[in-house]
Amino acid sequence: MELLTTAPKGTKDVTPSEIYQWHYIESVAKKLAADFGFIETRVPTFEHTELFLRGVGDTTDVVQKEMYTFNDKGGRSITLRPEGTASVVRSYLENSIYAAGLPAKLFYIVPNFRYENTQKGRLREHHQFGVECFGAAGPEADSEIIALAAEYLRRLGVKRVKLEINSVGCPKCRPAYHKALKDYFEARKERLCPTCLERLDKNPMRILDCKSPICQEVAKDAPVGLDFLCEECREHFEKVKAYLDAMGIAYTVNSRIVRGLDYYTKTVFEFVSDAIGAQSTVIGGGRYDGLVSTLGGEATPGLGFGSGIERMLLVMEAEGVEIPRDEPVSIFVACQSPEADMKVQLLVNDLRRLGVSAVRDITGRSLKAQMKYAGKLGARWSMVLGGSEIESGTAKLKNMETGEQADCPIDAEAISQAIRA
Repeated sequence: MELLTTAPKGTKDVTPSEIYQWHYIESVAKKLAADFGFIETRVPTFEHTELFLRGVGDTTDVVQKEMYTFNDKGGRSITLRPEGTASVVRSYLENSIYAAGLPAKLFYIVPNFRYENTQKGRLREHHQFGVECFGAAGPEADSEIIALAAEYLRRLGVKRVKLEINSVGCPKCRPAYHKALKDYFEARKERLCPTCLERLDKNPMRILDCKSPICQEVAKDAPVGLDFLCEECREHFEKVKAYLDAMGIAYTVNSRIVRGLDYYTKTVFEFVSDAIGAQSTVIGGGRYDGLVSTLGGEATPGLGFGSGIERMLLVMEAEGVEIPRDEPVSIFVACQSPEADMKVQLLVNDLRRLGVSAVRDITGRSLKAQMKYAGKLGARWSMVLGGSEIESGTAKLKNMETGEQADCPIDAEAISQAIRA
């Protein structure tokens, strides 16, 4: 067979044989979010480009190198969403979600799009579970978000991860840190990549996030942000650590975490796995107290995290986590003769109305082939209807796992009760 085309580079089909894994992660995420008082929100796949230019930051790799941006037929610049937070903030403001009371606690499961080199754990279209909280400024909110992330990993059975935290300061203390960084990198600018040379004047913190091995080597002895925190930021960070200590959530302070987006303030964090090589961050997030006002709203504290589903699946596979499969078909009803065809159709229809998953053959298979198909489906029960069964009103209900059979009326209610007993 010669295919007309294939999936675009950096995208991946989720086939029927693996969709159960996605169902499981999504169900865990939704239940977890509900347990923490978060409500689902959904945002468009594409936005006006200026949202990300202002919200994410024009010195970030995301904006400079990775966005899928195009002009629509009306000449408007449109960008496929590269990350979830800016879109959720825009929705929070546009739809006056704050009017329902603060804090506003939202979660989402969405696809994001970034044009970047594809590798294991890094796709151009990836799916993300994210949470955002608006209106909570205190360190207890930071610890809640981190605790939610830790509980997500615990419920998924992921164990080989460690939490790293840092504080990137606030607008009051960051200028002094920026000056120290600029002075440091200015003396070494001949070794910086062209992108980091541009960042040197605009936002020297972005140099710390550069993926170039040479820039990473230059940055290893750069000034540490924690040394420049104001009293408010220092006290906030200490209280976050105290909350984590009280909850028994282990962490290490990593002063090099700055995250890849410009909107972060104060607390930033990453949960890092040693199971999948270079793409090791499975959850990342932090506080972004200036983002809402940057996008036109009243000054409102915010914080959250994002976690890629594809990468989480890789970690779970590497750790040998067994993912429960979806419930199989409850019953397969086979047709043995033409006169039984209509009864089979009515029976499966009645069973479905009772909430029982019921399947029949719709391709004209022989009885033997029908039963083989029932086995492939993993049907828990089966029933064969032919002329004699129709006449008697009774058929054999077979347990496909044990092979045991029992007479059962050809009636949806009776069958439903029997297979649920």
